[in-house]
Amino acid sequence: MSYNKFNVLHWHIVDDQSFSYESILFPELSEKGAYTPDKVYTQKDVATLIEYARRRGIRVIPEFDTPGHTHSWGKSHPELLTPCYGQPQQKETAIYGMHTERQIMNPILNVTYTFLKHLFSEVVRVFPDEYVHLGMDEIYPACWMSNPRIKRFMKKNKLKKYKDLQQMYATKLMKIVSRLKMKYIVWQDPLDEGAKVSKDAIVEVWKNIQNIASVVEMGYTTITSAGWYLDDIGNKDDWQSFYANEPYNYIKPEHQPLVVGGEACLWAEYVDETNHHSRLWPRASAVAERLWSDMAATQNIADATYRIDDMRCMLLRRGIPAQPIAPGYCDYDLPDEEVKDVDDDDDVGDKSDNGGVYVPTRAQLRTRIMKTIGFNFLGSQAMLLYGACLLVLAFLMARSKCMHVTNSIVLHLNPQLGR
Repeated sequence: MSYNKFNVLHWHIVDDQSFSYESILFPELSEKGAYTPDKVYTQKDVATLIEYARRRGIRVIPEFDTPGHTHSWGKSHPELLTPCYGQPQQKETAIYGMHTERQIMNPILNVTYTFLKHLFSEVVRVFPDEYVHLGMDEIYPACWMSNPRIKRFMKKNKLKKYKDLQQMYATKLMKIVSRLKMKYIVWQDPLDEGAKVSKDAIVEVWKNIQNIASVVEMGYTTITSAGWYLDDIGNKDDWQSFYANEPYNYIKPEHQPLVVGGEACLWAEYVDETNHHSRLWPRASAVAERLWSDMAATQNIADATYRIDDMRCMLLRRGIPAQPIAPGYCDYDLPDEEVKDVDDDDDVGDKSDNGGVYVPTRAQLRTRIMKTIGFNFLGSQAMLLYGACLLVLAFLMARSKCMHVTNSIVLHLNPQLGR
């Protein structure tokens, strides 16, 4: 990540399939909710990763996604989840394809919020970053709609639609997190459903890059991952679509300061330790160059191909099995010092002293490219995200046309440093 100037690890650490975080207060969550006992991030693992990232200028922001994506929570705490009624008057019955026996957190019980208060009070101690991702995506209300107790609650409290119930849940959780002195990020889904979200939230756009316009027009600060889902496998040149994905094309200039970062995500339904490096790199490098570079310098895909290919070779030399993006080979087994040294000021194709055509080494070409494109690996903080039990990898970046980026954290990027 730091080689590519990614500076935030957004760690989607738990999900429906597995609760892989070892909680101090609630160890039963992973004891009963993880895939297996050895597929758990222990407290030592978490501390080690945070420190490893910190030394590389990378911040770690965890995501504890609720009220959906919480099936694994119910393995140890079924009281947190809503009992679904697949058949009238038959509690905890499923309609598969719509809901299971218990699904999505129960928003009408005080015990739900008490539990979340205790869990996030632990999160704020374990994870030093001031931000936490609260999720709130893909909240399918079928289970809520089937539950007669929820229906009575809604009628009593004059909640006309399920978006109102969703908004009630979101408001309560955000207040809990705010009282713990944490700031928060949410996915765009609550806004899509018409719920009102506190303007203190950073909203992450993921469904369609064009959605970014409506989010910033409502006055929300945003980051975007739309168009940068690396688990979406296209043709051999799919990295080019990542490179061409420009968020500023969809918003007015006056709204640009509200876009504080971008994120390349690798969801791991079909990714594990056997293929995650090759799936990530150098495809994520294309996203990094897009976000860190000035728009005028990133219009030519043909030129970018040489840079991304060279980045791939650099990653190979550093032991990262990045996949090829074009025919050819890398001199990663040949130390740079064994290649004839040539002045960096010489241009590709210049005549050498003996009248021949000069061909630069990859290292010299890389140096020249970095000077030209502003793809500078020095300066600002960098950060990474690792998926929990192979669920997700994601990265947040800031962008600037300046070679010298301040050490401001990505979510507080100085507006003067925008393009």
